[in-house]
Amino acid sequence: MTDAAPRLKGLLEQVLGHPLPVRIRAWDGSEAGPPGAPVLVVRNRRALRRLLWKPGELGLARAWVAGDLDIDGDLYAVLGLVSGLIWERGEDARGLGQALRESDVRAAVRGLFRLAGPGLPPTPPREEIRRRRHLHTRRSDRRAISHHYDVGNDFYEIVLGPSMVYSCAYWTAPESAGGTLEDAQRDKLELICRKLALRPGQRLLDVGCGWGSLAIHAAREHGARVVGITLSQEQAAYARKRVAGEGLTDKVEIRVQDYRDVRDGPYDAISSVGMAEHVGAARYLEYAQDLHRLLAPGGRLLNHQIARRPQRDESTYAVDEFIDAYVFPDGELAPLGTTVTQLERAGFEVRDVEPIREHYALTLRRWVANLEADGARAARLAGPGRARVWRLYMAASALAFERNRIGVNQVLAVRTPESGASGLPLRTRTWNT
Repeated sequence: MTDAAPRLKGLLEQVLGHPLPVRIRAWDGSEAGPPGAPVLVVRNRRALRRLLWKPGELGLARAWVAGDLDIDGDLYAVLGLVSGLIWERGEDARGLGQALRESDVRAAVRGLFRLAGPGLPPTPPREEIRRRRHLHTRRSDRRAISHHYDVGNDFYEIVLGPSMVYSCAYWTAPESAGGTLEDAQRDKLELICRKLALRPGQRLLDVGCGWGSLAIHAAREHGARVVGITLSQEQAAYARKRVAGEGLTDKVEIRVQDYRDVRDGPYDAISSVGMAEHVGAARYLEYAQDLHRLLAPGGRLLNHQIARRPQRDESTYAVDEFIDAYVFPDGELAPLGTTVTQLERAGFEVRDVEPIREHYALTLRRWVANLEADGARAARLAGPGRARVWRLYMAASALAFERNRIGVNQVLAVRTPESGASGLPLRTRTWNT
């Protein structure tokens, strides 16, 4: 019989209480759903067992990473259609996991179990990190950073392109007008240096320096003396090689070091780009205080950080299951207002906030395009499952930025001295002129 897709479609619609917006192709070759719609491919019954044993986002993610689920067509189109059923139903709306537990759909759930066939819960894909409490100790932070960044520098070269910058670019000209990802990343690095007002000989601490792109730009273009710190051994080795190739070993030092262990301040400026998301809410004030301690009076901090929308009840905030298990273990997002408050509590004077949410959507779409263009080699380098993780998380994140579910902001703060002289011009946006 070749009726798995119609049966699956009917049962899922009964569970969700909503027509499926995508077409389903099942393991037996059958199809059902709106003609011409993007196709969700259910390759085997194990995909159903993953979802039934772990309802919701994590079960779907496991099926995707393992290759039990696939998409025939535009990934963004499918994510856009199903996100309303799974991710974007609001704080009080019924999620998929809750739906599977409600009494009015139990008959449909029993039907899904029959369709899935007998079997124990499938083993999670090996790419999934063991879940644990968010302690943010030195040891747990090293482990989390290694899980995400020590995937292989060759893999990241495919995704990020020649710039090797793994944070939101700054698009002064879209690609349709001739701008490239490399142009946009260079413009972002220059924007940061201008906001920090770097001058020759000044000391810059780059917290979470990645593969060294900002450290190199600050030293080469602005004459700064830079210390870049990372917890990733692979990033540090790559960055040091780049620094040597640029002839900047006298100006740039790359360390494998925790921010809590930096003791050689004061610095004239500090950049924290895509780093604070790893710190954790419980540690954020300590993080801000450490940076304040390391800055000289009058020194500037540029904090470039992803933000989530605030919730009516902040105590209900939970880290995204897929991101936590596969992408950024222990990563936590905070609302912009919370970040600004913590920086002020640490003693900083916040002088400028620039939201660049749309820029990140453009950046992520370019990263996805890079990965898809060289997908076979990426899968060989990092493994098929890891390549699928990155493709899904970057595409889903692009949609989240476009739909204002998350944002990203550059916050410029100053360790203003007792005299009150911030050192900033009366017109703060002079770096954009």
